[in-house]
Amino acid sequence: MTAAEKLSAELGAELDEMSAKGTLKDLRVYESPQGPEVRLKGLGEVIVLSSNDYLGMADNPAVIEAGVEALKKYGAGTASVRFICGLFEPHIELERELADFLGTGSSLSYVSCWTANHAILDALSDKETHIFSDELNHASIIDAMKLARPGGKSIYPHSDMEALEAALIEHGDVKRKLVITDGVFSMEGDLAPLPRMVELCEEHEAVLIVDDSHGLGVMGETGRGTAEHFGLHGRVDIITGTLGKALGGAAGGFVAGSEELCRVLEQRSRPQLFSNGLPPTVAASSRQALIELREHPELVDRLRSNTAEYRRLLNEAGFEPIPGESAIVPVLVGETSRAIEISRKMLEDGVFVTGFGYPVVPEGTARIRSQISAAMEEWQLQKAVAAMTRAAAAVPD
Repeated sequence: MTAAEKLSAELGAELDEMSAKGTLKDLRVYESPQGPEVRLKGLGEVIVLSSNDYLGMADNPAVIEAGVEALKKYGAGTASVRFICGLFEPHIELERELADFLGTGSSLSYVSCWTANHAILDALSDKETHIFSDELNHASIIDAMKLARPGGKSIYPHSDMEALEAALIEHGDVKRKLVITDGVFSMEGDLAPLPRMVELCEEHEAVLIVDDSHGLGVMGETGRGTAEHFGLHGRVDIITGTLGKALGGAAGGFVAGSEELCRVLEQRSRPQLFSNGLPPTVAASSRQALIELREHPELVDRLRSNTAEYRRLLNEAGFEPIPGESAIVPVLVGETSRAIEISRKMLEDGVFVTGFGYPVVPEGTARIRSQISAAMEEWQLQKAVAAMTRAAAAVPD
């Protein structure tokens, strides 16, 4: 047996073990655009509660048309990285629009928020840098800290501001202090305590970085994100986020901050130097999604109303979703295998929602995580809760 054959056999055994435990994930194939209801291969029409398409932009005609026109005008891309071959006008327009929307001096696009988070921590970290991170931050932040190799790091308990303050005091003599947090925590749906974080960062001369991937387009009166929700628009030093959720659902990410920050990132952040830029189609469609959000802030109200109604229906059915103000509504169900089986039965019942378990969340806290869209109708929310009720009853604890 060759080394490659041995590796394949070992990996096959891992897959067999996952299957036996009921934790093997199946991937679904779409046969229609993303939306509140889609057609899945082999399953037909289903209601979608798994998507981050919070504002229904993935199938918005204006968003699609902007991408099509950019493809016709600019082609697929430069076939190189930005510093070698440059960029297209849609990139400049998108970055200008993002900075204006978020109240920062500038912004810089990346192929994903994952790479944006790697870029910011890597470019700003050295042996005289200390990073302070919430224990429930996104995996991209966790991995970014490992690659950045700062002089030190403190992981504080989730949203524990006393612990963060103690850590900032303990490392008060460090030259550069970076506090990084999710704005909306993706598995819990709760918000970072930004008012206190801003106070602490200003008091201890630390830079605050907020990954607002699940807050942009969702939180705040006009969808400007978690900072706007707390009345702190323009007071967060650096914002990272995705273009692949509320802003069209395709791909892409960004860093928004001062002009000097974005210029330095453009010069030396490794994900910028060694990865092709966004396809011009994505840049154009994401910018159009941002324009749609500006012109139709009622979408945010609709999203908020749908989320409140879904929570009400869940409570009425006897479920206890984790409290939160975002459009993420998780219901704890226990073990990973139970979460996967409940989601499988719901799919058979015409509702596509994903069960999350270990290692994405801690053992014993597996959940059915619903993500609500402004495009959903009340009957779809009702059908989803009815399907969850039947599935949970059919799968014992």
